[in-house]
Amino acid sequence: MDSVHDMGGMDGFGKVEVEQNEPPFHAKWEGRVLAMQRAMGYAGAWHIDHSRFAQERLPPVTYLGASYYKRWALAMEKNLTERGFATPDELKAGHASSPGKTLPRKLTPDVVSAGLSRSSFFRQQQGPQKFKPGDRVRTKNIHPKSHTRLPRYARDKVGVVELCHGCHMYPDSVAADQGDNPQWLYTVVFDSREIWGPDADPTLKISIDAFEPYLEPA
Repeated sequence: MDSVHDMGGMDGFGKVEVEQNEPPFHAKWEGRVLAMQRAMGYAGAWHIDHSRFAQERLPPVTYLGASYYKRWALAMEKNLTERGFATPDELKAGHASSPGKTLPRKLTPDVVSAGLSRSSFFRQQQGPQKFKPGDRVRTKNIHPKSHTRLPRYARDKVGVVELCHGCHMYPDSVAADQGDNPQWLYTVVFDSREIWGPDADPTLKISIDAFEPYLEPA
């Protein structure tokens, strides 16, 4: 999806200001948002790519004007209402007015204390691997209306496959509720001038992790 969230290589947004000794959270509500997001993900309400796509669909003015965890909260509200876990009126009131949907499991303190970790996105291969390390590839010039992990700055660019990471859930399909659709995942390395043009530092390389449907032989 082409929107303001895809900022790689864009000018005019100012310098990235580094906060010394930055705390994990700047307010208590931010920690609660993180906890709720992890709880809903663990419970099977939605995947991380549903969360990303919900943020990408925020109005540009809202997205640019919101803090990091505020965008998380707004995206969570969108997923809650769109997936039938709550109504807008319930969110406004702060409590349920009807029975909730049943989820496959529940995040409890004992699960957290046992060492909660992110779920694996690895899946069994559905077909042969198309590329191998050393292959020259070109990224496709795609502009999907839904979620994609191929950033705009890296489209229609020639690079070299460095690694193959096996098959993983395909974010573009997951975010559109089309299932895991496992695809091969590669690290592709580009010359900086291929990405940023002739004025780029020639000593730099840029790498991205790209799914096989994003790539074609160069």
